[in-house]
Amino acid sequence: MEKVTDKFLRYVAVETTSDENGTTHPSSLKELDLARMLVREMKQLGIADASLDENGYVMGTIPSNLDRKVPVLGFIAHVDTAPDASGKDIKPQIIKNYDGSDIPLEGVPGLALRVADFPEMLNYKGQTLITTDGTTLLGADDKAGVAEIMTAAEFLLTHPEVKHGTIKIGFTPDEEIGCGVDFFDVAKFGADYAYTMDGGAIGELEYENFNAAGAKIRIQGCNIHPGYAKGKMVNAMLVGMELAAMLPPAQRPEHTQDYEGFFHLTGFSGTVEEASMSYIIRDHDRALFEQKKALMQEVVAFINKKYGDIVTLEMKDQYYNMREMVEPHYHVVEKAIIAMEMAGIKPKVQPIRGGTDGARLSFMGLPCPNIFAGGHNFHGKLEFVPVESMEKAVQVILNMVELFTK
Repeated sequence: MEKVTDKFLRYVAVETTSDENGTTHPSSLKELDLARMLVREMKQLGIADASLDENGYVMGTIPSNLDRKVPVLGFIAHVDTAPDASGKDIKPQIIKNYDGSDIPLEGVPGLALRVADFPEMLNYKGQTLITTDGTTLLGADDKAGVAEIMTAAEFLLTHPEVKHGTIKIGFTPDEEIGCGVDFFDVAKFGADYAYTMDGGAIGELEYENFNAAGAKIRIQGCNIHPGYAKGKMVNAMLVGMELAAMLPPAQRPEHTQDYEGFFHLTGFSGTVEEASMSYIIRDHDRALFEQKKALMQEVVAFINKKYGDIVTLEMKDQYYNMREMVEPHYHVVEKAIIAMEMAGIKPKVQPIRGGTDGARLSFMGLPCPNIFAGGHNFHGKLEFVPVESMEKAVQVILNMVELFTK
């Protein structure tokens, strides 16, 4: 049987960066390269109905080998990697028997994973770490999850003596740009409950996430020759800076943690004549989330009153806190906790300071908590994943399969 590490290294070799400016689904046709590979591998394992649809979703079924009915259980991961860093020509470094020291990233002189910056590295002393070479991200978000699901599937299909109910497997595109389940057919998938394997460090279990909105702001300035600008020029860039300064500085990502929400300026470009800004707005508490959106509207209204309707705001909700949809089915969280304990893992039940496909799926009628995939420092060149964490994730999947037969 192939090791989870081998699958992971094969999958990260395929470039699958999603494109936030894409006009298709999936947003990048490169994502289909991995999707097709997964369908081929699933069929080779014996998943007869493995398929890839026109929107880039991979689905397949491992039939039950029980003589009684139990809940249909799904496992989901996403194939795309974040556009925040290059996902092309990834050159992983494999650090065996990690000794607790800094790890140089050989593709960029002077760049290293430093214990002083990431003391959690010491939790993995003696283990095998997979890092980047410093020129790209690694792709453990979420190809670690993909590899873990595929490894668990291979185990079940090569060990028919292990009893299980019907297992559904799903791989999605475009999760990193917030479009991961735009066309996901929950009815076709056919699971009663599911888990996304898309969390971070070993032990993480999440059934709460941010409520999320995106805001696009356009500012129309007035460009006049600077020698004759008095009383006439309106510098769109400076108006944007004024707008940003009116939002609470303490509610920026760099100053928040745990359940605290934020306003995050993700893009700012322009000239004197015209400027544009992009924000994401986040809060776990729905009432505080609505207050943040209202504050954004109030700030824009103030600027428009001051300068004369020069700002337009487009604000759109992206996803909501899955807690309200998962809690009525809390046994899915309890089973995940037990599955981790069976694997010798101490569960860390915590809120996601972000969102997952599972958040939206929960509101689409498929309760879907999120389980660790094992990686750290996602979306950047300092990403790494311990091999042992991926192996434990496979064990957790198999433990949950067992628990849902009881």
